[in-house]
Formats: sequence, C-alpha cells, structure tokens
Amino acid sequence: MTLWQGVLLGLVQGLTEFLPVSSSGHLVLAETLAGVETPGVFVEVALHVATLASVLVVYGGRLWSLLQGVLRGRRDDLRYAGLLAAATVPAGLVGVLLNDVVERAFDSLAAAGAGFLVTGIVLWSTRRAPLPPDPGRPRWVDALAIGWAQAGAILPGISRSGSTVSAGLWCRLAPAPAAEFSFLMAVPAIAGAALLESREAVADIGAVGAIPLAAGCVVALVSGVWAIRFLVTVLQRGRLYGFAPYCWAVGALTLGIALWRG
Repeated sequence: MTLWQGVLLGLVQGLTEFLPVSSSGHLVLAETLAGVETPGVFVEVALHVATLASVLVVYGGRLWSLLQGVLRGRRDDLRYAGLLAAATVPAGLVGVLLNDVVERAFDSLAAAGAGFLVTGIVLWSTRRAPLPPDPGRPRWVDALAIGWAQAGAILPGISRSGSTVSAGLWCRLAPAPAAEFSFLMAVPAIAGAALLESREAVADIGAVGAIPLAAGCVVALVSGVWAIRFLVTVLQRGRLYGFAPYCWAVGALTLGIALWRG
C-alpha cells in the first residue's frame, strides 16, 4: 500500500464511519478502484480503531463522567453503562461466530453493493419514525434492538451508525441521545474487533507498510471528528433520510462494477 492509498483509505474511513453511508462498504469499493491489496481485514480494523479515537475526542468528557459515576455507584450512570454493555453483546456474538463469513464478504463487491441498498432503505424508513417522548431515554429493550442493528452492520455496505441511529429513532429516542448511544456503543465493538485481529498484527503491518497505515489512521481520526459533529447537526434537523439516495446510488454503482468485473 502506497502513502497516497493510505491517505485515501483513511479519508474514506473517517468520513464514512460516522456518516450513515457505511465505511466498510466504501473501503471495499475504494480498495478495488484504487487497486489496493491488503491482507485479511487488518487495514479496515486499524482504520476503525483510528476513528474510535474520534469518539474519544468528541465524547471523552461524557465517557469520563460516566466512568466516574459507575465507580461512585450513581444509579443513572450504572444503568446507562449496563445498557451499553447489553447493546454490545449481539455484535460480539456475530463477530466471533461468523468471523470467516464476514472476512469473505469483505472480498465481495456484490455483497457491499447489496449492503448499500439495505442501508438506504433503513435510512429512508426514518421519515416515519415516531416522535420521541421527553427526554427519550433508552430502555433495556431499546439497547438490545440497537445492539442487533449494530450486529447486522458487521457486513460491508451496511452502515453501523446508520443502522444504530435509525434503530434508536424507531425506539423513540431523541436525535442527540440516539447519536450519543450509537457512538458510545461503538467503543467496545471496535475495540473487540481490533483485539480479534491483533493476533496477526505484526505480519500484516509488514505487508501493508507502517508509514502508509499510520498516515491513513491520522487522516481517519481528524475526518472522523468532523463527521461526528456533522451527523449530529443533520440529526437535529431531522434529515437522516437524506443520505438514503446517496446509498442507493453508490449501491447501484458498486453492483454495476461487480457485474462488469465478473
């Protein structure tokens, strides 16, 4: 992987990880168009870890307050931490049990294209999501629903943020709480994926190149911070469904390339 390819993949990852358009699907498409050949899914996971740092930059204060509350036994913070933990279980189960299936899917343009179309449908559905009660706090059933939405987004083309935020809106969460819960639950999910891939890290870094990978991670971090803040603004305006046509267009393009390449 060259330096410019690393920067390109980092930019794609950072912008699309939190915008509801599927970072994994865009990475598959970008790697194909840019001619990038990477071993396994290590590069994808490394770039996801970089965007995990974006969450820490934007929501670090909230996480620190939550951690302090848990250590001090504050009821609301204990409950919220429990909700986040419950929401990560489905993705963890799918990631462990279907790891080989997921890795094969990342090699398929057709799978990514189909995932983009699914993401568009999910986003478009939020036009009819019910209005949230005040303050729209998550319940245990909401956490599990959002968790299963995240588990489905383990496949390329299906947006994690789009699926989880949409599920939150359908669970009658207000836009800001839905976004916060989605981004905070990404922390253990991404960290867990990185842990699974860390066994082959040394060999994969040597194959990819340390400098291009580092450059990609820095770009992913910076662009990820911008993407989080932009998406929260879009959510507050009730325009999440506006990303659906883009997902459909990219999905059609990806499927067309897959058919053309045979």
